Amino acid sequence: MADVKHDTMDRRVGNKYRIGRKIGSGSFGEIYLGTNIISGEEIAVKLESVRAKHPQLEYETRVYKSLAGGVGIPRVRWFGFECEYYAMVLDLLGPSLEDLFNFCNRKFTLKTILLLADQLISRIEYIHDRSFLHRDIKPDNFLMGIGRRSNQVNIIDFGLAKKYREPKTHFHIPYRENKNLTGTARYASINTHLGIEQSRRDDLESLGYVMLYFCRGYLPWQGLQADTKKQKYDRIMEKKMNTPTEVLCRDLPNEFAIYVNYTRSLRFDDKPDYRYLRRILRDVFVREGFRYDYVFDWTVYTYQKNAQAVSPAATLANP
Repeated sequence: MADVKHDTMDRRVGNKYRIGRKIGSGSFGEIYLGTNIISGEEIAVKLESVRAKHPQLEYETRVYKSLAGGVGIPRVRWFGFECEYYAMVLDLLGPSLEDLFNFCNRKFTLKTILLLADQLISRIEYIHDRSFLHRDIKPDNFLMGIGRRSNQVNIIDFGLAKKYREPKTHFHIPYRENKNLTGTARYASINTHLGIEQSRRDDLESLGYVMLYFCRGYLPWQGLQADTKKQKYDRIMEKKMNTPTEVLCRDLPNEFAIYVNYTRSLRFDDKPDYRYLRRILRDVFVREGFRYDYVFDWTVYTYQKNAQAVSPAATLANP
């Protein structure tokens, strides 16, 4: 989708939200900084052209509303049509985990990864509890909060989300094959690569790859070249399938391999044991002697950068 034209930038949506600069993009649509002109509060505005080939924003809004009230689920303030665009107004959040990973020179400490993992598993569990799959678990789709909630991980971008069961009866969707890959190939589960309908296990396997990416700075199937997207996806799948878990998790606490093996062992309609997954990773946290102080790598890194920026003169003036 093309950026919103400059003349649209001064427009309002929902009569009280002014659109500002572009701050990101999702799987569908672009995201802008906005302001509530009555209260002055900053918010996020996601826009989608009415001419979009596969309109998703109205559906995504419905998913957000189905998930409303959960910890780490942004609140939809308004949705509607405005000047050739559909607009969704959301809570403004902080940087994504991908942004923070880059800020920290593409390496997180074990402590930060484990602090995040505890929240990430809980976010996925909540979405599943509300009968949805996310289907695009990746660092870009987890954003830290701002202000008093700066230590809270939020999950966003539900354009690819899908109901996996009837909320009232809990009747599970049927097993299917020959499905196209939905989501991001780097973090996709092996079964997703094989064309199998996604279920709860796949969101959690993808999260395993996200954690390993944070541990290592890269995944073994990154950077593979091919002539077509299909061939590239096939090469990624082959590398994923042929990399033993012990190689994937080499030099890491054994619990990471246990996590990956557990998610890969689940059957299509199994309910994952989220508590077990949180517990094994909490065991590592305790064993390593870490403290639950919510001091993440970027907290330390920002402090160090700010300290280095203080001039000797300023230091002398404030001994």
